[in-house]
Amino acid sequence: MEDDPTTRRRRSSALHTADRWPITPFNRLFAPIYLLAVLALLYRHVTNLLVPATSSPSSFTTTLALLVADLVLAFMWATTQVFRMNPIRRREAVENLNDVVAEEGELPGVDVFICTADPYKEPPLGVVNTALSVMAYDYPRDRLAVYVSDDGGSALTLFAFVEAAKFAARWLPFCERNRVVERNPAVYFGSNRGHPVDGEVEEIKTMYESMKHKVEHVVEAGKVDDQFIDGPKEQEAFGKWSDKFTKHNHPTFIQVLLDSKNDKDVDGHVMPNLIYVSREKSSTSQHHFKAGALNVLLRVSATMTNQPIVLTLDCDMYSNDPATPRRAMCYLCDPKLGPENSAFVQFPQKYHGINENDIYAGEFQRLFQAMPMGADGLCGPHHVGTGCFFRRRAFFGSPSKIPELFPDRAADRPINDPGVLDLAHRMAGCNYEAQTNWGSKMGFRYGSMVEDLYTGFHLHCEGWRSIFCYPEQPSFLGDSPISFADVLIQQSRWSVGAFELSMSKKSPLFMGIRKLGWLMGLGYCHFSFWPIWSLPITTYAFLPQLALLNGVSVFPKVSDPWFLLYTFLFLGSYLQDMLEFTTVSNSTFRRWWNEQRIWTVRGLSCFLFGGFDFVLKSLGVSTKGFSLTSKVVDEEQRQRYEKGMFEFGVSSPIFLPMAMAALINLVSFGFGLGRVLTGGWWNVEGLVLQIVLSGFGVLNSVPIYEAMVVRRDPGKFPARGSFAAVVVSVVLCSLASVMFSF
Repeated sequence: MEDDPTTRRRRSSALHTADRWPITPFNRLFAPIYLLAVLALLYRHVTNLLVPATSSPSSFTTTLALLVADLVLAFMWATTQVFRMNPIRRREAVENLNDVVAEEGELPGVDVFICTADPYKEPPLGVVNTALSVMAYDYPRDRLAVYVSDDGGSALTLFAFVEAAKFAARWLPFCERNRVVERNPAVYFGSNRGHPVDGEVEEIKTMYESMKHKVEHVVEAGKVDDQFIDGPKEQEAFGKWSDKFTKHNHPTFIQVLLDSKNDKDVDGHVMPNLIYVSREKSSTSQHHFKAGALNVLLRVSATMTNQPIVLTLDCDMYSNDPATPRRAMCYLCDPKLGPENSAFVQFPQKYHGINENDIYAGEFQRLFQAMPMGADGLCGPHHVGTGCFFRRRAFFGSPSKIPELFPDRAADRPINDPGVLDLAHRMAGCNYEAQTNWGSKMGFRYGSMVEDLYTGFHLHCEGWRSIFCYPEQPSFLGDSPISFADVLIQQSRWSVGAFELSMSKKSPLFMGIRKLGWLMGLGYCHFSFWPIWSLPITTYAFLPQLALLNGVSVFPKVSDPWFLLYTFLFLGSYLQDMLEFTTVSNSTFRRWWNEQRIWTVRGLSCFLFGGFDFVLKSLGVSTKGFSLTSKVVDEEQRQRYEKGMFEFGVSSPIFLPMAMAALINLVSFGFGLGRVLTGGWWNVEGLVLQIVLSGFGVLNSVPIYEAMVVRRDPGKFPARGSFAAVVVSVVLCSLASVMFSF
């Protein structure tokens, strides 16, 4: 791969290079200038609070609210600068890997962890396709083991993987012989990229369709019929299930589906290990959601294969590049990087099926691409929950008391050995972790619903570093929600988890800065305090507009020199953000516009509701708790999404604040234009910024207006929600009128 002429080489080795982005000097120059402007703004707020002109209750309250909002904006701006000071882009020299590894020995083995929890929200066929895509990696098969965690304890999921093990014997050699890139069979057979059509392709496609039919039939029926059970081994496995088992109450079940020492493909080559794991669940025990499932896989895999590298994947995040493990090894096997210090290599989350302009900002280009590159110039990127190659020993902060769990122990006993299986079952028991360091000093860490961020933060605080691998071809592709409600509910859950970290005794604001230094500590503050964006966004979505409706100016007049400061702060922030988004992330203006729109929507919905949920949870009040994002796609929803239409459909309180903001901004903008038309700009000189801000809010709210008024499809804004928004907006305007009268 040729070097990008727009970047400057910083570091290189036989296995990779690291280049600095050309926008970095501009960011370093712009940051102190913008900081001075921020300090000037805060100075103005403070002086306005202290002068007699602000003695009225309404003016004092307004100025205080704007000061608090701008303090939060200033803090979040400061945490963002961390990622702009030294971003780097790495490139791997995979062609040199074999030569370097030959000097050290052989490629390290990889244990792959895939987690699923509900066969109806996460269809087993999709999980199977993910597993098949990684089983077919361009990597020594005897050094590859795939563990599937089924937290739902479902025979339906096991059946899907029993069928997948049979299909893999044909699929893996086919991919290898034909150098297939798309090794997810659903993607391969569903794409139109000129794949060769011959007898073998048709035969394998027929086998896949047969497997698909069986799996979907079993899921639809809700049980595994005897006609689909083949042989005594399968009868014994499925005979262990009982109608009394539920996803919250069931015993441990571990089934070895493929054994690399015994199973061969149709060409006579070894198969990778494939193990199904359903940990014990009890309604009386705490299970710690995904983090708990991953820790069970850490222990079970330690007893069976104990490979030094662990890859974690979401069930819908399939491999899109068979060379991905080799890319990761370009860092994990590089002696110049100090292997004793590198905990993990993180790949970005990428998604297929995102519509052209990404209306929900589902790519999270800042969170999953730009910011990890910025952190890579410090201690390394944060963990984002999937697509991550870990060094197993990074999870063991202190030596384990059980020899079978030593991270460097060689697993020399067969995985089907009764003693190994017995120990693995004990490791998966729901009471095994009692009185141990699991979740606190070992494994994935407990204490936050965003276990990925929480675990990565603790690993960095322990002295480990990480690497961000961002190849041009996406290494993994996943599903992004196409229902707006699903998008916001998912991010509301993330907001609760972020608050759990930021408000804990191990908050990045204290422990992070103390152990990682100011820059990396503030970087983690950005993620953990992410939901507090809701405070300034909500303030600026309502307060200036309500003041405008009452003819009250809250910003400087056009003739006031302070007017230029406000203009610079707004334009400077947005233009820098657009420049960064379109260059570093190599994206379009339309996508950037949708990204900034969704940023305001999050502040009025998931960030806000996540904060409420966190407060209630802290007070011991039960909330909705953890809920899976459905991976089931409705075709009509998909068609509307492809056309760029927001999917509301359901009546949910989470839509209320954004609908209210849309209505109030529209009314205030109309009121402001009316003042201009009747009295001229010179008569509204002190309201110009408020009119512009209202107009900006109206532009961002266009999809909401369409969903409320224009659309008649099932994805429109519910009439009940529209009525509630109108009523509450009228009440809010009435209260504001009373407040501004004092």
